[in-house]
Amino acid sequence: MIEVRSLCMSYGNVQAVQNCTFTVNKGEIVGLVGPNGAGKSTIMKILATQIYPTSGTAKINGFDIEKEPLYVRQNLGFLPEQAPLYDEMEVREYLNFTARSRGLRGERLTQRLKWICENCGLCQVWCRPIGELSKGYRQRVGLAQALVHDPPVLILDEPTSGLDPLQIMEIRELIRNLSKDKAILFSSHILQEIVAVTDRAVVINGGEITADGHLEELSSRVFPERRLRVVLSPSQGIDEMERILQGLYKKIEIDGQAFVIICKESLPVKEQIAKLALEKSLKILEMTEEKADLEEVFSALLHNRRENSN
Repeated sequence: MIEVRSLCMSYGNVQAVQNCTFTVNKGEIVGLVGPNGAGKSTIMKILATQIYPTSGTAKINGFDIEKEPLYVRQNLGFLPEQAPLYDEMEVREYLNFTARSRGLRGERLTQRLKWICENCGLCQVWCRPIGELSKGYRQRVGLAQALVHDPPVLILDEPTSGLDPLQIMEIRELIRNLSKDKAILFSSHILQEIVAVTDRAVVINGGEITADGHLEELSSRVFPERRLRVVLSPSQGIDEMERILQGLYKKIEIDGQAFVIICKESLPVKEQIAKLALEKSLKILEMTEEKADLEEVFSALLHNRRENSN
């Protein structure tokens, strides 16, 4: 439903987006993640037909962004980083205006406004001027205008910016529920947002896509080795177990009252340790696999790109 092919965008001598290719299917929530200035917002503006690429192409629900921009806009809900709101309008007036501008009329218009009011948490401010709203409520109104015509594709640029923790959880839940019959692309430089909402990320830095995959896949790609932490009782058994395993595994670290084995596959190691512990009359108090978090994965991907570009 979102198809990006060899997308490039330059501003004079500055190459903002370089040969980007990725897809988002129905039912997927894909996070576009990267540092500030990486090219995330530029890609989203191109997909929303606000600007046109220097080269390459993209399609939204089968419609070409350059050849069929009107159909693209009909099939797309877009929340830019700075939502275009009219401060003098009341919330209900603004959303009624945006809904009508997208062709909604009659009963369908009434139904969608009611749904938007309830699901975007706007009932308390429905009749208030937008200019009087807090940043969090303004962000909700921006999200509401992207959803009002019930588009099959959503593109959200920093959708939880300015929201308090409770509002963030509510918007996350709303996005997850919407993904059942939509394709959603959202950007964030806050990695916790990517982890909380989606299991797939497109990592971009310096206008280039450095990785694209499910979080587990990206983690395994960057850190192929597993770290297995084992705590034994009595603790003296750690030294003996380390001595036995040294001949089998080269990378073994002592970590306080535990030892850590660094290996390719954790399952055979777990079975071997369990067997040895039984033979030595040792109790296994803990045996857990330590995985790299997304921050470590993301940092490694960016670091590799910098090394490759030097």
